[in-house]
Amino acid sequence: MFTGIIEALCEITQIEESESNKIFTLTNPYKGEIYIDQSISHNGACLTVIEFNDDTYKVEAIRETLERTNLSSVQEGDIVNLERSLLPSSRVDGHFVQGHVDCTGTVKSITDKNGSWELAVNFPESYALYLIEKGSVCLNGISLTITGIQDNYLTVDIIPYTFEHTNVKNLSVGSLINIEFDSLGKYVVNYLKKTNS
Repeated sequence: MFTGIIEALCEITQIEESESNKIFTLTNPYKGEIYIDQSISHNGACLTVIEFNDDTYKVEAIRETLERTNLSSVQEGDIVNLERSLLPSSRVDGHFVQGHVDCTGTVKSITDKNGSWELAVNFPESYALYLIEKGSVCLNGISLTITGIQDNYLTVDIIPYTFEHTNVKNLSVGSLINIEFDSLGKYVVNYLKKTNS
């Protein structure tokens, strides 16, 4: 479980193919606090540490993860948002994020609003029922508040701190972005579908 508050950025230093999987080597910002079998959110996708040293660590993404996330298209040298799993004693400054990416979307526009940025992201229309204005959505692992919803895209506003401390600043129109919709909304929609059928 995560909160969508990004702790650190890292760089992908190597990508290896392993049958239908990919093994990512990344720079290690956690040093002595990292361990084998640790869950870390990478652009919002929960992956398990399989190897590490003081400078780098490795995680492996299976086919299911690659098909649902932008990890299938990242390159060596790309910057990734990181968050370690929630401690029971932590404050939840974002919202509850599972690290289970639902789909990818593409950046439609980035608008400088003179002190903040509006990010518009296209998404598959079938997911629209999980969105409400002023609700939460997780984009590349970042917990954000929805400011607008159209037929096939949503908008969020990015504050300066988030812009500077996440990989939002590296996005451009057409960038592929991971989306996890609010789990509470998914449970409510699923319940209503079952009770109304």
